[in-house]
Amino acid sequence: MAAETPPAPVAVPARLSASAKGSGPQTVVLLHGFGGHHGDWTDIQAGLTRQACVIAYDLPGHGRSIDVAGAGNASAMAKAVIFDLAERGVNRAHIAGFSMGGAVAALIGLRAPTLVASLTLVAPGGFGPQINESLLRRLACAGGDGLRAVLDEMSGPGFATLTRDLAGASALHGAYGQREKLEQIVKMIARDGRQGEIPRETLATLTMPVTVLWGDADPVLPYSQSAGLPPAFKLETLPGKGHMLLNEARSAVLAAIRRSILLSTP
Repeated sequence: MAAETPPAPVAVPARLSASAKGSGPQTVVLLHGFGGHHGDWTDIQAGLTRQACVIAYDLPGHGRSIDVAGAGNASAMAKAVIFDLAERGVNRAHIAGFSMGGAVAALIGLRAPTLVASLTLVAPGGFGPQINESLLRRLACAGGDGLRAVLDEMSGPGFATLTRDLAGASALHGAYGQREKLEQIVKMIARDGRQGEIPRETLATLTMPVTVLWGDADPVLPYSQSAGLPPAFKLETLPGKGHMLLNEARSAVLAAIRRSILLSTP
């Protein structure tokens, strides 16, 4: 009697790394931008732990998720987060995303709308075609004083990156293989000064509360990309702020997430 052919193995995505803190009745998910990691949200995460379990991820290709598949592909990154939340038993969450993480957050909302209680999108990627590819390429390979210079340039006029924020970025960029991985990712997300775009008509299908924060001096993703948002979106303009809003405008980002939670609580 011939032996039965064993079933093909089911491909299971590698587990994303995340920092989970707090034990409140809500769940909040935090998604960093290109060249970042979960530690970018440290102060904001701490400010939410009394009212929520707060999960700050390292997205594929970044930090402790450097070897997770899907780096540079926003749709694949969205799937990885959805899978990880299901593994954690989370079936409802408020999701905040910064820059690249904002695009990932929006795609999670589109792909799994019943999962998402609210979206807080901070200078989100994918809302228009223009992107400062040169700055991102410099960020990918920067180190030391060069990294501080790039972070300052990505910020609003006159803003100086705090030493503790620089230390976190330096630790990430100094990790084995991280700069090479970032150089690979930037080639995927920015080509000839353009990025992939989520059409406005697609964004308009999002039914959960959506708040968008944008600095009007953003040198990476121009503030003009905030024009023509769906009527149901709430836009908060931050005068004089640049792209690095998790550094430049922590209190405003934290307040926006808290308001999103309140708006969505029965």
